[in-house]
Amino acid sequence: MAKFDKSMQLLLDLVAAQTRLQKKVDHQLFLHGISFSEFMVMRCLSLAPEQSLRRIDLAEQVGLTASGITRLIAPMEKNNLVAKEANARDARVSLVKLTEAGAEILNDASASFKLASQAVFEHLTQADLNSVSQVINRLK
Repeated sequence: MAKFDKSMQLLLDLVAAQTRLQKKVDHQLFLHGISFSEFMVMRCLSLAPEQSLRRIDLAEQVGLTASGITRLIAPMEKNNLVAKEANARDARVSLVKLTEAGAEILNDASASFKLASQAVFEHLTQADLNSVSQVINRLK
């Protein structure tokens, strides 16, 4: 078996931690009928100008492929969380827009997300949080 150096083990640990954290957050957001991925989509849209983005831009911001974002937003459209919108500049490009219902659910779910975030980091000091944040920003 190949020997793992510190960077290899750290990468495995980070991926495992990310998976565990996402499950915890998903559990909290399930109460609002959405997943963490859907929460991320709605958050990105809420921060965008006119609360709308091209699918490809949304996919990049959320960290999905173009086909992955299409599969994710299809049920969100059916549930009236997001809507397709024509692009005034280019008829070939459609936009994804946050609906009023989506904005309400995002607002409610944000409170649950905050509680989940606080629970995850409750044992860390502010200095710990700053250090972790700096490292993550350097990894980006």
